[in-house]
Amino acid sequence: MLYGIVAATTAFLLAAFLAALIRPCALRLGLLDRRRARRVPALGGLAVVGATCLVACAGDWTGVAPLGTGVGELLAAGGAVALLGVVADVWRLKTRFLVFGTAVAAACVVPYGEFGVAGGLLGAGWVAFVAVAFKGLDHADGLAGTVGVVTAFGAGACAAAEVMDGLAALLSVLAAALTGFLMHNWAPARIALGATGALFTGFVLAAAALVTRTGYEPAASAGVLFALTAVASADVLLVVLSRLLAGRPVLRRGPDHLAHRLRRLGLTSQGATVVLGAASFAGVLVAVLVHGGWLGRTGATCVACVTCTLVLLLLRVPVYGPRPAATTQVSGHLRVRSG
Repeated sequence: MLYGIVAATTAFLLAAFLAALIRPCALRLGLLDRRRARRVPALGGLAVVGATCLVACAGDWTGVAPLGTGVGELLAAGGAVALLGVVADVWRLKTRFLVFGTAVAAACVVPYGEFGVAGGLLGAGWVAFVAVAFKGLDHADGLAGTVGVVTAFGAGACAAAEVMDGLAALLSVLAAALTGFLMHNWAPARIALGATGALFTGFVLAAAALVTRTGYEPAASAGVLFALTAVASADVLLVVLSRLLAGRPVLRRGPDHLAHRLRRLGLTSQGATVVLGAASFAGVLVAVLVHGGWLGRTGATCVACVTCTLVLLLLRVPVYGPRPAATTQVSGHLRVRSG
């Protein structure tokens, strides 16, 4: 208990400190989040990755909180995914490469002995899906971090119920590191997670959640896993459907995510993050109750139905339209230039 408090406090303070150090360096190097109109530096995820790995490895090395079988490998794979994210933050890396690289890392840690080859590969694909979904959430100030904290507590509770102490400790450290990072990432954000932190967070959360469902019936596990990641999954589903219906390339960026649509409905940036954080908490709570046996699997089914309904409703919010006319000054006169 005492170690948990010390570890969480250390991860919180270390992540906040590292984020403050990384911000001016990223600005000086011109490493900015390309999805924001403001000058918001990327690579903030290095603070989350560094704090999580340092504190978790220190507990394992000292023997105070051993990570246990497979958890160290999971963390190492998450570190590899974070390095892939660094490449994506520094250079433009296509999404297909991020998905492939994350799926390969996930395939190295999936428990094939429990899931079988087909189930393991399917699980690896799901982990990659969640990791990329968290990258999509990072377009809004504080959103990926908030959803990540809530999901980490939920997955940690599931791990604790399975007496997976090392995994529960890792998730609590990740939650604390994300909370410390949110001190700099809450609207208006002074630094962004970037692909580095978003991919790492989504990967560790999804892989950990998958491990906690080892030995359970596949259909029930699918419901719990979806409920744990309902907001991130809904964001991807909404974006893909919206772009397909509009005839736009699926991988082309656009103002069509959950937070964008909530802001179109009148919410502020902070308000949209709070609403989506509350929605994530509701889904995570149901997942924990179903996992612990306090709620039937119909609870997870209800989360899926509500999520799909909200996605269909939000599809009706207009987000695409003609670019506003731009003006350029030529020889002292204003000329209207069509976007």
